[in-house]
Amino acid sequence: MGWLDRVTDQVDALTQARALQESSRSAEAYTILDRVLRTTADPYARADALVQRLSALINLGRTAEYTRAIEEATTTVRDLAEPYLHGHLNALAALAAHHQGALDRCVTHLVKAARALGAVEDPDRDTAWGWHDLAMAYSYLSFHGYALGAIERARQLGVAAGIPEETFAAPGIRLRNAVALDHNGDSDGCLRVLRDVAGDLDRFLRGGRAGRLRPSSLAAYGYAAARRAALGDPLATGTDAAPARLLGHGGDSARARDMRELGHVCLAVAEGRPIEAVSRLETVRVSTETLGAAEPARLRSIALARSGDHAAAHRADRLAFRLAAQRNDRLRDVYIDGIAARIDHEEMRREAARYEGEALTDPLTGLPNRRRLERYIATVVARGERVVIGVCDLDGFKAVNTRHGHHSGDLVLQRIAGVINRVMRRGDFVARYGGDEFVVVLPGAGMTEATEVARRIDAAVRTEDWESLVPGTPVGVSIGFAEVSATGTGLREALGAAFEAADREMLAAKSRPRAS
Repeated sequence: MGWLDRVTDQVDALTQARALQESSRSAEAYTILDRVLRTTADPYARADALVQRLSALINLGRTAEYTRAIEEATTTVRDLAEPYLHGHLNALAALAAHHQGALDRCVTHLVKAARALGAVEDPDRDTAWGWHDLAMAYSYLSFHGYALGAIERARQLGVAAGIPEETFAAPGIRLRNAVALDHNGDSDGCLRVLRDVAGDLDRFLRGGRAGRLRPSSLAAYGYAAARRAALGDPLATGTDAAPARLLGHGGDSARARDMRELGHVCLAVAEGRPIEAVSRLETVRVSTETLGAAEPARLRSIALARSGDHAAAHRADRLAFRLAAQRNDRLRDVYIDGIAARIDHEEMRREAARYEGEALTDPLTGLPNRRRLERYIATVVARGERVVIGVCDLDGFKAVNTRHGHHSGDLVLQRIAGVINRVMRRGDFVARYGGDEFVVVLPGAGMTEATEVARRIDAAVRTEDWESLVPGTPVGVSIGFAEVSATGTGLREALGAAFEAADREMLAAKSRPRAS
């Protein structure tokens, strides 16, 4: 088999695996992906396969394998200049961290995923799926507003790429929003959301489009209908909308299995068999992450109330409320701990700047300063390595200081430092040279690689949300690169010449018209 045939086979296999996962047949997809990983040497094919394999493991609920799968995928994706892969991997890593109970890691991955997916310049169907998985992660963490925004973004990109609207119906997002309302005592609000979910399913059925819904979506529609009935709404009886039939969908999805188990508890309550519902709850084993740790306790309360044991129902309700509150407390702790860690970091950095005799770090941005930059370049050149330097100068920074003050200017500089660092390749070096000028060093690179790095920096700066930080004052960046050539001259002269050349390129970039 020739090289082109092997590449074609890999592309076909990855496409087939993705289609299987969309149909909730993740076990079959996993087998195909495992075969691709054993045979491919192409870094992009390998990265795609590793990201898809992590998705399959999450769908199958194979928690013990999450950590290793994330590490393998991260190692491969890290060196690839493809924001979609970084975004999708972080969205899946957020889901995995959530299922493992690591909320601090989950929140970190959510932020990284949103930034990477937002930086994709030419979004396609793969990017749409990245936004879909990010929406799921937001939803499981109870960030319902963010989840709805992300799934709408996925739907828009999907429609543009030829994916039917029904594929990203994602009723599970609103379902989790509904049961969260009920866990916190707002049963009327829960019913309103569940009725809206039912209205969507009815619209798809009347339009003859229900066949395009994903199996996992059908299972979520089934649970939404069963949960409504358990709260007292009439039980749907139409063949296509019958909860018991819908709950039978979901393929090998672990979350669909959980909804199936709890859905039959709801149906037992709705059909007047509350004691059977209580008995079922004693034996079911579902993940606390699917619908929240409070859901089994809340269903137990509903069943006990229907059976007439109101005292026991009240105790179960209090347990459900306490479990829901614990979740909110954990999220608040993650936020507070994150702020405390950032304050500690700032204090440590200030102390280092105070007591270090020869400070090598810029105290505002935390980046290496000019002195450390020059030492680093000298070391790289002395090793005989090829090296390119780039000068990055902010556009619009003077206006920031004039309109919003120097404190806002400092915030812009800190954010720019983070934006540039985020898109650099592994092993690259970023320093603050002074004022609003930053320098990047690309060891072992030539001008071709420098052009790609410049494109990534420019794209990241353009897509950053400056409006929320300095309203009405756009921030941009102009970049110029030059190669350091120490041939036939001293190091200091070579560096000076390279900086002059990079400065000229930067000024030329600043004078060129920009796309609005």
